[in-house]
Amino acid sequence: MEFKDYRALGDFLVQQGVRRALFKELAENDNSKEQIYLGGSFEALNEIPFGKVRLDHTPSEPNFKAAVELFWIDDDRNVSQAKHAQLILYPKYPEVRLSGFLRGCPSAPRSHMQPVPKSKRRGTRDGRILVFGVTPDGRILAYLAAPTSPVATSLRNSGHTDKREVSVFFTFPIPTVPDQRRQILAALSDIVGAGWHNSCKLNRDGEIEPYRAPNAGGYTLEALLGVVPNGISGPDLLGWEVKAFSSDRITLMTPEPDRGTYGTEGVLRFLQKFGHYRDPDTIYFTGVHHAGIRREDTGMMLRVDGFEYETGKITNPRSGLVLESRTGEAAAVWSYARLLDHWGRKHNNAVYIRYTIDRQSKEPKYRYNPTISMGTGTEFGFFLRALSEGVVVYDPAPKATRLKNGRWKTKARNQFRIKFKDMAGLYHDFQDIRLDSVIRR
Repeated sequence: MEFKDYRALGDFLVQQGVRRALFKELAENDNSKEQIYLGGSFEALNEIPFGKVRLDHTPSEPNFKAAVELFWIDDDRNVSQAKHAQLILYPKYPEVRLSGFLRGCPSAPRSHMQPVPKSKRRGTRDGRILVFGVTPDGRILAYLAAPTSPVATSLRNSGHTDKREVSVFFTFPIPTVPDQRRQILAALSDIVGAGWHNSCKLNRDGEIEPYRAPNAGGYTLEALLGVVPNGISGPDLLGWEVKAFSSDRITLMTPEPDRGTYGTEGVLRFLQKFGHYRDPDTIYFTGVHHAGIRREDTGMMLRVDGFEYETGKITNPRSGLVLESRTGEAAAVWSYARLLDHWGRKHNNAVYIRYTIDRQSKEPKYRYNPTISMGTGTEFGFFLRALSEGVVVYDPAPKATRLKNGRWKTKARNQFRIKFKDMAGLYHDFQDIRLDSVIRR
């Protein structure tokens, strides 16, 4: 029996663990042959959970692919996985499409996903509505509402199709889910209002324990918010990345190179070949590197290879960000697939909060500023443009130390950083918010 309206579908989604939902009005070219169009940029990666991004060499014009955990819901409430579903990222246009979404899935809506002959097309939205419900563990529960179905009809009559679009999506209303943005603001307001906090972090069991490392303001904030450090490239809390900072330079991400000497032979070989020996047993590689400028002390130049600044398009998906020696050797390369993987998961919704360190106290203490900044809506092209302009810089500090037994101990540290005053250029919307004034409203 089909859902009586969009509210009934929303109730079912929540029962299945969904905490955020989107919908898209489909057009005639959204079908099993031409795939489902998810946007004219890579912005869809900010809205849809995805697996590891990989380069697909097989087509004449290479593209990127990423698996998604997609489950179809039918009108009998059956839920089954479309195990071959994946996102295809076409850098030439750019755009994102969903493919493989029917194969091997018994509850998939095959009859409503058949191609319409081009001679019969009207070139408009055809009344079908695709709903995506997203769970905290990254599953996507999909439902396709036929043009005259109660779900599609009630949703159109509700006025939700007149609200602001997110990429190609509208927000689908689901019940009993708190306003996550307001939850985060309230939690940060409590932390700010409490004044000074002893330095701490959460252990793997979620227990707060003292932490004495210098500049641990980020770990302390995460502990107060209940975020266990895990090194996973994804949002920290309720779909938001939370970053605490004390200086005017923000670390955006710390991906390891996956090609070049560093990527293929490891950090030790990279340091031995290109690093600076402080003494026979200690090797460093440091220095802020700007794209297009060769640094005299390291001999390296950072290149944003295969990217067209004027159009914001990746013209060579096989390439990436290249750290090149004086002889033209690729010392380290971050492939576009690797960078997409990191950027698309973490930066769409981000909160930035400055902290102060109590340097007079015997034990480290931190206090957090009541004015925060919130960034929403980003695109991978924003990051690449900022790299090309030298606004985002590569600021490395890998290190190798030889132990008494003759073996080397290495520490990897590859940071991409930006000055806080330039952060707004990475987002569609970036605004300062005074916590006490927002929470009182």
